[in-house]
Amino acid sequence: VTFITPEGEEKRLVGRVGESLLDLAHANNVDLEGACEASLACSTCHVILDQKFLDLLAEPSDEENDMLDLAFGLTETSRLGCQVELKPELDGIVARIPSATRNVQQEKLNLKGTTACSADLFKKR
Repeated sequence: VTFITPEGEEKRLVGRVGESLLDLAHANNVDLEGACEASLACSTCHVILDQKFLDLLAEPSDEENDMLDLAFGLTETSRLGCQVELKPELDGIVARIPSATRNVQQEKLNLKGTTACSADLFKKR
């Protein structure tokens, strides 16, 4: 697995079959947030995949699509890293990490009792 950071740095890692991209990133100090701990309640583990690898994955669930709709920098090849499980066919997969994340759950908390500036709604990596 190769993670490409927002700065363009490549981090090549070896994962295990069944491990998610998010778990692999966390185990190797790759800055991929995962604020909801893989419960499909945020989009902070959003990654952008190459089309050839995306085609090897099952279609995203409705819940994943709902969270992806909220992701910063959404593309046609976006997926949530917590939902991409490694399998032999994905050997060599490249996951690009967007330059910012959007945590809608945190936004809701911020908006309840305070005034939030739109710049506060996105977290730079």
